[in-house]
Amino acid sequence: MKLAFSTLGLPGTPVTEVARLAAAHGYQGVELRVHPEEPVHLKLSALERADVVEAFQAAGVEILALAGYVRVAAEGDDEPVHAELTELVKLARDLGAPYVRVFPGGGDQDPEEADATAARRLGAAAPSAADAGVSILLETHDSHRAGVDTARVVATVGHPRVGAIWDVLHTWLAGEEPAASQAVLAPHLGYVQVKDVASAEDLTPLPLGAGVLPLAACLDGAEPRTWVCWEYEKRWHPGAAELPGLLDAGRDHLLSLLAPKQ
Repeated sequence: MKLAFSTLGLPGTPVTEVARLAAAHGYQGVELRVHPEEPVHLKLSALERADVVEAFQAAGVEILALAGYVRVAAEGDDEPVHAELTELVKLARDLGAPYVRVFPGGGDQDPEEADATAARRLGAAAPSAADAGVSILLETHDSHRAGVDTARVVATVGHPRVGAIWDVLHTWLAGEEPAASQAVLAPHLGYVQVKDVASAEDLTPLPLGAGVLPLAACLDGAEPRTWVCWEYEKRWHPGAAELPGLLDAGRDHLLSLLAPKQ
């Protein structure tokens, strides 16, 4: 089992420091948030892309995924969505990241229409993603926060380069039991995204194990090859504790949950 953390917990931090923190605290990978306010974004030059690769290679840390903000079920024309997703896949190819994250973003549409839109766009993007050696992962989030909802779209696409990210907060908020989420997502799973919070009403990020999320149940029976990524949402909660001081304890907590049961 390999551990990673998301740069959502380190907003604006240079990639060299992100890579150093991962290596120093025993994380094998990093999920890079891709956004104009971050050091990694879609407009990086070829030289800047090479610098990112060099920083992570020097630290011996993998780039697990690029967390983009493409909303594949959003209302509107396909072309802007396809164009942004194409650029995200190209960036992942250039950085050597095996995965890109996309959101559903279906809003208040009829669920069948949102499913069809998402499946059509993901299916159209899949061949070029395969050519780039990249997989597109739909996260359990917003309009498709339950595992059964995300898995339904991914299964409709039916392409090996289109899969899922299990964000355990959102399946919990949807009222879906961890065993049910795991069962429907397992055939499509890229990696598991963990976090912890005090309650459904207070989503301020907490150290892993300090909140109410059923992390042990979510990780029970996880495949040995599965990545587990800690998404500490400091960006949306600036008053939360700083992530670097929590990394060691977070690593140890995850390793305890992932240890073989005696």
